[in-house]
Amino acid sequence: MATFDHLVRAEFAPKNVHLNTASSALLPARTVAALRDAVRLRAEGGALDPLFADVEACRAAYARLAGVPARRVAAGATVALYTALIAASLPPGAEVLTAEDDFTSVLNPFHTRGDLKVRSAPLERLAESVRSGTALVAVSAAQSADGRIADLPALREAARTHGARTYVDFSQAAGWLPVTADAFDYSVAIVYKWLLGPHGAAFLVVPEDLGDLPSVQASWVAAEHPWDSCYGPVTELARSARRFDSSPALFTYAGLRASLELLEEISVDAVRAHDLALADRFRTGLATLGREPVPAPGSPIVSVPGLGRLQPELAEAGIQVSNRAGHLRASFHLYNTADDVDRLLDALSGRT
Repeated sequence: MATFDHLVRAEFAPKNVHLNTASSALLPARTVAALRDAVRLRAEGGALDPLFADVEACRAAYARLAGVPARRVAAGATVALYTALIAASLPPGAEVLTAEDDFTSVLNPFHTRGDLKVRSAPLERLAESVRSGTALVAVSAAQSADGRIADLPALREAARTHGARTYVDFSQAAGWLPVTADAFDYSVAIVYKWLLGPHGAAFLVVPEDLGDLPSVQASWVAAEHPWDSCYGPVTELARSARRFDSSPALFTYAGLRASLELLEEISVDAVRAHDLALADRFRTGLATLGREPVPAPGSPIVSVPGLGRLQPELAEAGIQVSNRAGHLRASFHLYNTADDVDRLLDALSGRT
């Protein structure tokens, strides 16, 4: 069996120091090849059956990663659209509890409804803020801005105690943190960050009974028999989460299939150990520079207050990071090395 290092070297050859997976991941070589094959298929006029098969293969692969049956996984496009679907399921006046300053796609559809009571609390106090009358708690498993990890077990127990449903966005976690989808009513993830996929796809996990979600976005692909449902109203929606599918970006899924296969070969546990070791190396180095990051133990995302202004200079030096609200955000993934960490620290030592 190929080792972690061998697999990574075979798949990635970055031309710069890419410490920005929290924005967008590098694509594996096998994913690039799959995308080229898909484009060639379209250019040559081949049948689309293999591309639709890729969608189902990706659904099954994400289901394995999330620990649920594939029938509970919907394949769509964005987190925001699936958040809107969750929002549409709530009655007027329902209370939604969110984390302060969470990513907009997890929040905004609840606000734009106009007739929901949306309340926020600090991430560290989210579980204790669930109360009687809270209908839904929505939160990112890991915060995009600074990598802080939600206390999901405490949140789950608090929601159960008060009869609230839960909606967790694993977009900044799936691929390095085990996804415990079965512990929550709904969960979602996009694929172009830690899952190493192209842009254009997202997965929603729903309960066995499909929950209370209305099929407001149902198209022909949401039918039990899609190819018999291309014209006129859909007479029978899929009896699985596929009723919440949107028409797939076929090229995206062609590439994503290869990305998810790579992650399964390496294992999320191995990726997590690698990523966290690099993040801890960076935190240790920051201490020698007299800098303290936002506390986010156990996260591969490290956010350093006051250094976001250096992002353009670092980019010129071939080091890709993000500026988030004035903080320098570095995120470490399987294709990064200790040398990448040290190069960033060296660059910061001359600029801070």
